[in-house]
Amino acid sequence: MPVALVTGASRGIGRAIAVELSRVGFDVAINYVSNQDAAEETCTQAAAARSGARAEIISADVGETADRDRLLAFVRDQFGRLDVLVNNAGVAPAERADLLDASEESFDRVMRINLKGPYFLTQAAARWMIEQRQKHGDAYRPAIVNVSSVSAFAASVNRGDYCISKAGLAMSTQLYALRLADHGIGVYEIRPGIIATDMTAAVKAKYDALFAEGITPIKRWGTPEDVARAVGAVALGTLPYSTGEVINVDGGFHLRRL
Repeated sequence: MPVALVTGASRGIGRAIAVELSRVGFDVAINYVSNQDAAEETCTQAAAARSGARAEIISADVGETADRDRLLAFVRDQFGRLDVLVNNAGVAPAERADLLDASEESFDRVMRINLKGPYFLTQAAARWMIEQRQKHGDAYRPAIVNVSSVSAFAASVNRGDYCISKAGLAMSTQLYALRLADHGIGVYEIRPGIIATDMTAAVKAKYDALFAEGITPIKRWGTPEDVARAVGAVALGTLPYSTGEVINVDGGFHLRRL
């Protein structure tokens, strides 16, 4: 059975991705940091998504080297293989602060989790994937998926650290796509727009108004399930002649218009 590792999967987009991947045929390793109850609920939902599905939870902070090593060791010990890595874990700034007031502490925290973590987790996972590819050949078709944000290109001056982290993740996708293509490992970026999650709950009224004014051609909030379906499609290998691709799940936000 193919295996997917989803980071930051205790709730929101990560939970929806884990459940969708289970539904379409993957066993899933569900990563979380501190909310074990939420992770166990994700595990329950993933196991219920498909008869015979297997889901396991593992606490690890992707921003820490030792935790990343422990995370992959867990997947290796529990499942024996890794077919899809979904770099979903991410944080918003603890406080939305103007560029002229933002702190180094916030910058370092956001970069450590949102950019450094997936960059080096991908490095370690890719090495293992290359080993598996050498062993199993074309029958093994791995993929790496980075969940970024429209903030990779849409500037928000009150959360510059978040925007820079997502822009860096977008470049990381391109770099790894180039490096891993010869090994048959596809690397993709799923770029969500305005998605209804805990992270956006605090600004719901603001975006409700913007949707009414037409900020996106599709005038509604995105859902975690919208993002999960895109990840599922990539994980199933439906884009075999694509790598480094950006898949926008944003209601058309990325379209420029006059």
